[in-house]
Amino acid sequence: MNFREIFDTLMRNKTRSLLTGFGVFWGVFMLILLIGGAGGLEQMLQSNFDGFATNSAMVWAQPTSKAYRGLQKGRRWSMDYRDVGRLRSQVPQLDKVAPLLVVGGGKAVVGDRSASCHTKGATPEYAAICAPMVRYGRYLNPMDMTMGRKVCVIGRRIYTELFPEGGDPCGKSLRIDSIYYEIVGVDYRSSNAISIGGSADEAVAVPLPVVQRAYNRGSAVDMIAVTARPGVVMSELAGRIRGVVARAHAVDPADEQGVMVFNTEILFAMLDNLFRGMGFLTWLIGIGTLLAGAIGVSNIMMVTVRERTSEIGIRRAIGATPRMIVGQVMAESVALTAVAGALGIMLAVAVLQMIELANTTDGVAAASFQVGFGTALLAAALLCLLGMAAGLAPAWRAMKVKPVDAMREE
Repeated sequence: MNFREIFDTLMRNKTRSLLTGFGVFWGVFMLILLIGGAGGLEQMLQSNFDGFATNSAMVWAQPTSKAYRGLQKGRRWSMDYRDVGRLRSQVPQLDKVAPLLVVGGGKAVVGDRSASCHTKGATPEYAAICAPMVRYGRYLNPMDMTMGRKVCVIGRRIYTELFPEGGDPCGKSLRIDSIYYEIVGVDYRSSNAISIGGSADEAVAVPLPVVQRAYNRGSAVDMIAVTARPGVVMSELAGRIRGVVARAHAVDPADEQGVMVFNTEILFAMLDNLFRGMGFLTWLIGIGTLLAGAIGVSNIMMVTVRERTSEIGIRRAIGATPRMIVGQVMAESVALTAVAGALGIMLAVAVLQMIELANTTDGVAAASFQVGFGTALLAAALLCLLGMAAGLAPAWRAMKVKPVDAMREE
């Protein structure tokens, strides 16, 4: 049976073909849409963690939850810069140790323009833990620390509000709380990106010693970010880190609330599990919808074969072999699923393209929602297999039709 005959057969049963094809069309449309949507959502979530070290941890002080050495629980305490040296010497498995000091509620002023900000006292090591996306200039360097330079790296939103005309702002002065800083860089990280001590696009990074002197904070630090050396699991170091800091400040080393150590390794593990679950659920729903469509194709083809019993009997009487009858039914089933599936893939790709355009800013898409060429080929191959599977039972019934029985029904 050639393509023309298959087409004529499908057109004779247009309503039935449309109803059957819609099930396959909807199934493959949902499968491609779910795969592309899940991939785009995963990229958007992962972009929030771009540049953030996966083997890192954050340490900060909180009111104690246990009494220790005669001191009552609930005592407030704070870390200081000496804890950085303690961690480096007593936990040699640590690679980077970066103290932070955060001062909120400030305003960055350039000329007659101002923008809300928080000042983040940082060190160059911080860039290894939460890598900045430097668009102009550079990040803080060791000489800034040694010489106590009043320099700063501004966030994305601060840059766009203070310099709406664009261009390189490096070398210009910026004032925060009556203190002038020279801008040496622009960190263009997104506001959605994970950051320590507040949103990255509203931060003004300043050398830690400068912030300590400017705000009379002495040697205090609000937080210490650390990374482990390659091959070292951060979860194995969390207890040692807590113990080193706790003993230096008369806090119970077992007080997990008093010395908070947040291990980002746990966060990334949770995200990996989330992405795997999303992928499994996507394929489960998509394939389930496709199978439902294939069952519909099989049922409709079964009805079609029953209605065409006399036609099949006549074809058998004039010399058609069982193989030819089976091939006819299988070809109709595969053609129906292939056409409906191709339309579903094209519409899903178009919808995904619109979603991607809706999430595009300044000509840059937040994520790619399109499916890969290999995924499209896999979906097409799966459709052909389902079409063949859907035609097996009707083809078997058609093959069993005997010319004498068909003539008797006629």
